[in-house]
Amino acid sequence: MQDQGLLGELIKNLCCLPGIGPKSAQRMAFQLLQGERLGAEKLANTLLKAIEKIGYCQQCRTLTEEVLCHICSQTSRDQSVLCIVESPADVWVVDQATLFKGVYHVLHGRLSPLDGIGPDELGLDLLEQRFSQGKIKEIILATNATVEGEATAYFIAELAKKHQVQASRIAHGVPMGGELEFIDSGTLSHAFKGRNDMI
Repeated sequence: MQDQGLLGELIKNLCCLPGIGPKSAQRMAFQLLQGERLGAEKLANTLLKAIEKIGYCQQCRTLTEEVLCHICSQTSRDQSVLCIVESPADVWVVDQATLFKGVYHVLHGRLSPLDGIGPDELGLDLLEQRFSQGKIKEIILATNATVEGEATAYFIAELAKKHQVQASRIAHGVPMGGELEFIDSGTLSHAFKGRNDMI
């Protein structure tokens, strides 16, 4: 795209959002400038405030305005059960969709040696510190079902084992309402390996 001043810069910067290509960014920019100027101003102000005030929870590493996030600071939550996820977005999803009442640890990624992401980049030293305090009795590994996610889960399970912490992996398989003929073979294989007793 040729340089078109501020409008071109706005469109280019909107493309940094996941799933937003040049066409979508262009539509968003024109919508914000043509019909939603007040909304655009509120969005810009909120974004600036969020950048300034939101950091990471000192305990679980999710996004928060406070030293401890609202989950870690809730005394009603089971501090002995730890769900390990790849991103703050995963905390949001798990907490909204499940009855999980433990606490979290956010990795901010997954092991990927080819990309230079090792244990240090994922804050696994902080996780090991939490294990060594003796308060964590069980971890639930909720990393994504990718090669890197599986390798990360295995690595953390081994780390937990050293500290006598029980580790389990979330099940991956056939989605609710899914029909077998439309499920890919890898997902179906996972579903068979992770089957549970009915009675």
